[in-house]
Amino acid sequence: MHKRILYAGPVAVALLAGCQTTKPVTAAKQPVVETLGTREVPASEFAYVYRKNNSTAPEYGTKASVNEYLDLYTNFKLKVLEAEQRGLDTTQAFKRELEGYQGQLAQPYLTEKSVTDQLVREAYDRLSQEVNASHILVRITPEAEPKDTLAAYQKIMALRQRVTGGEDFDKVARETSEDPSARENGGKLGYFTAMQMVYPFESAAYKTKVGEVSAPVRTRFGYHVIKVNDRRQAQGEIKVAHLMIRATPGMPKADSVTAKKKIDELYARLKRQENWDKLVAQFSEDAGSAANGGELPPFGTGRMIPSFEESAFKLQNSGDLAAPVQTPYGWHIIKLIEKQPVAKFEDMEPSLKSKVSKDSRSELNRTAFLKRIRVENSFTENKAGKDYVFAKADTSLVSGRFKYVPAEKDKLATAPLFTIKGKPYLTKDFLAYVQQNQRARPGSEARYSMQQLYDQYADQQLTDYEKANLENKYEDYRMLVKEYRDGILLFQLMDEKVWSKAIEDTTGLQKFFADNQAKYQWDSRVQGTVISAATPQLLTKAQQQLKGGRYVVKNGVPATVAFRPGTADILKGAWSGLDRLASQLQADSTLQLVVTGRAKKGESATLARKRASNVVLYLTTKGVPARRLSTAAKTLTTASDYSALLSVTGTNTVALEEMLNEQNPLAVQITQRSFQKGDNKVVDELLTRGPGSYDVPKDGRYYNVTIDKVLPAGPKTLAEARGQATSDYQNYLEKQWIAQLRDQYPVKINQPEVDKLVTK
Repeated sequence: MHKRILYAGPVAVALLAGCQTTKPVTAAKQPVVETLGTREVPASEFAYVYRKNNSTAPEYGTKASVNEYLDLYTNFKLKVLEAEQRGLDTTQAFKRELEGYQGQLAQPYLTEKSVTDQLVREAYDRLSQEVNASHILVRITPEAEPKDTLAAYQKIMALRQRVTGGEDFDKVARETSEDPSARENGGKLGYFTAMQMVYPFESAAYKTKVGEVSAPVRTRFGYHVIKVNDRRQAQGEIKVAHLMIRATPGMPKADSVTAKKKIDELYARLKRQENWDKLVAQFSEDAGSAANGGELPPFGTGRMIPSFEESAFKLQNSGDLAAPVQTPYGWHIIKLIEKQPVAKFEDMEPSLKSKVSKDSRSELNRTAFLKRIRVENSFTENKAGKDYVFAKADTSLVSGRFKYVPAEKDKLATAPLFTIKGKPYLTKDFLAYVQQNQRARPGSEARYSMQQLYDQYADQQLTDYEKANLENKYEDYRMLVKEYRDGILLFQLMDEKVWSKAIEDTTGLQKFFADNQAKYQWDSRVQGTVISAATPQLLTKAQQQLKGGRYVVKNGVPATVAFRPGTADILKGAWSGLDRLASQLQADSTLQLVVTGRAKKGESATLARKRASNVVLYLTTKGVPARRLSTAAKTLTTASDYSALLSVTGTNTVALEEMLNEQNPLAVQITQRSFQKGDNKVVDELLTRGPGSYDVPKDGRYYNVTIDKVLPAGPKTLAEARGQATSDYQNYLEKQWIAQLRDQYPVKINQPEVDKLVTK
């Protein structure tokens, strides 16, 4: 039967049953679904969480479903009640954690959902097109004085009249635009799409026809006029890899010529079908991507340097190469991996919502939200109070040195500035806010500075009031906060009473395991080895190697140890490699090392053996047993260095796998252990065969199964069954605890209220 778990940590709170334990019985009676000791559980709360967590289940509304969920819910409520009785909800740690969650949970309710939905849909629709535009900018700060704002507006209007009157937009932009880059690019911005420009600029560009110039539009940078040069269908995103040779604009000419020769030679080799990954790993000078075949994250229009982007988007088919293209970073050969069209709205909606909330267009949402809550919360200004605070605005406010000390008999000091749902917000509190939040605004008008602070204060108080009353306005929010509250409490107590206790109480676990030994039994098993290979040849090779019992270990083992020329003194630079090798030998007692000393022409074998012996001596001083180390000597007629060779072998089949899988990480897998039914699909077919070696092709792989012996059914040890036994012991502890709670807080069910939820 369908059911939901009724306890979890805060991260899984959506599965919680969901409500705070109610207060003791009061005179204001409401229907209750049950009583736990002296605590009543409102029927409305149980009905809410039952519908929320079960409404999509096929058995929703049946008597069995309702009763089963009530039983789970009762256990949940008993645990929360016990947590409250122990005062876990009064600790500072609990309060801090809950406040943090409340702040997150409140955010969706402090916004205007309809506006968000419109902005998300608008952004998606715009993503289907890309706009090529140029602009002219007249700078003005967001908080500029009205007179300065007017001057900037008049200036941008005059510039607009010039370009709409026939003057060349590019020329006017170079001469007058306050965007520094305009002197170089004539105000050209290239192609862009939604979410790449500040929202007012984006909207003006998308609403202006090709070839036309927009009306002035204000952004946080100032006033713009925008000329739309072109519009095209969106190219979507593209994923490419590149091979780069650095060539910066200021480098010497000879180095620049060399870089161009390198990139041309590499392009020629790639056109001759040489391996891309190999050449990238060897020659690409983009360290961040070279190790990954040169792959770059997917990008769309306006995200990369224009020359790189243009060349990349011209590629049509996966694997196509673009001829070398130059950027300020150097020369690039670009390889197309895939093109990705604009995704469906449903797939992009979550990410677009997140972007909209952080984008400049979110200001529209906040403006609409504040407008709504001003009406809903009866925001009312008091003219006398407002006149009083604005009369305090003077040059000290402009310079950022405003101080407010109310006179003793100043009645307006405690007058309302405004009210929210009848709650007064006093003038003295606002003026204290002004003193704390003021900043110098040279050249500003005092009343204008006061107006900005007044607007900030009013908006903040409205938002704080709304946040404080969300639980009274929205049942979903109230219940969600309760879910988090109870989830935090329940997590703490469950960890103490069940989860950690089952792990730490070793004596109790051992006794539980012994009392329930019959549950922890092996079925018939076989002891053996399974080799899985990609080809019959690899399978044969693995079998042959496996017979030797010892395998060469390469991972972490330095190939050689360097010595001072003509001596047996280990070079200091080799010590770190030997230290790592010593740690590896200590960690795995099956490993054995052979050190081969090499003598160059004219040297004696004695010196070669001494070099090998010095390596062994070094390792024994690091705690490696001498019995696992041996030496040999080798005389060379030619050698490029003074060194000793290291060779490590071990019995762990992981080393054999690593050797066989050098070219393909999935070529061979080797497993040696006991198998019971269900552990391995190939072994399952052979469980009744008995000892022997069996070759089995299956699902495109080639297997050899060697069964060494059949193991009879029998009891598991605690070590073998610890995971299952610990889980069972946790369930046992929880049942005991619930039984104790039901004795401590007797449960009385109000069946008529329960039956109201039965609809089938």
